[in-house]
Amino acid sequence: MSTIIDVARLAGVSITTVSNVLNGRADRMKKDTLSRVERAMAELGFQPNRAARQLKTGQAELFGLLVPSLANPSYGMLAREIEAAARATYGYRVIVANTYRDPEQERAFLDDLWSHGARGAIVVSSLADERHFEEPIARGMVVVSYDSHAKRGALPILDYVSVDNAAAADLATEHLIALGHRTIAFVTPSGWTFSRAAKRQGFLDAAAKHGVETVIIEGATASIYSDAEMAELGQALAGEIIQHPAKPTAAVTINDMMAIGLIAGLREAGLAAPDDMSVVGFDALTLGAYIAPALTTIRTPLTAMAQTMVNRIVTRLEVPGTPLGEFRFAPELLIRGSTSAAPRDHGAAQARVQQQI
Repeated sequence: MSTIIDVARLAGVSITTVSNVLNGRADRMKKDTLSRVERAMAELGFQPNRAARQLKTGQAELFGLLVPSLANPSYGMLAREIEAAARATYGYRVIVANTYRDPEQERAFLDDLWSHGARGAIVVSSLADERHFEEPIARGMVVVSYDSHAKRGALPILDYVSVDNAAAADLATEHLIALGHRTIAFVTPSGWTFSRAAKRQGFLDAAAKHGVETVIIEGATASIYSDAEMAELGQALAGEIIQHPAKPTAAVTINDMMAIGLIAGLREAGLAAPDDMSVVGFDALTLGAYIAPALTTIRTPLTAMAQTMVNRIVTRLEVPGTPLGEFRFAPELLIRGSTSAAPRDHGAAQARVQQQI
């Protein structure tokens, strides 16, 4: 079995140089040197002894990803991007867990990670109370929060990486207003998270700026923070939107799964998007491009965000004094077929809607 010494000898470099390559510290290395090391490892069929390295450092080359539920495809997309960034850039592996935004499950999984030698975790939570992270972080765990932000007036204890949710909702709402819609619904599950609150506020601010009437449509899921039932909830809320006295002609939804469910609910009522109601989602799921009509949605720079989160974990593990940071990314509107101009005769259009319920 080949060793790091064999790789160094064949590549004509020092053992330290090979070690830097194995530990993801090749950013300042000459390309020719890196190529020689990689060719030597390939020629020798060299595989680093991860168990031995863990015994030496007390750390495993892995970290955790805590998501509310992989039943929501958006978290599957996130997991794919994080795993790709961790493996390609640093050779790390990623363990994924469903936590349903339950603080006890989040804390328990951090403890499990620690016992397996992992010293880093990305957490998708958006909960206001982060006290359950304090002890793992004090012990030495590096935690990065996705889709949340630092609490006003509080001393941050972790990094935050998110899209600008208020700006995202503003983009969606401005798009519908530009199409002539004057009564717009915001469709969301009940239950508070930072991202939902930011989207709601961005929606209200954009509507107020143009004097547009707004309707907030909320519905309960089995769990107050459930992410697995969004399509079902959107489908169920379709009737409530249709029958609302304000008669909205468009809807901004909290995510793509809710938008897809809403479109299905409209179809069951004999209606269609965008003729009877324009619908905007959020997440740019691959599935959204293949439903009929294709879903207008908000796209986030998920690859860049995943790389940033992975970089923060590895950097702060290798350089413990690295200052904490907050990183917010700009969203992008992706216009497809689920949005169109508002009906010219609003009253007649809504009367037809009511007749078909």
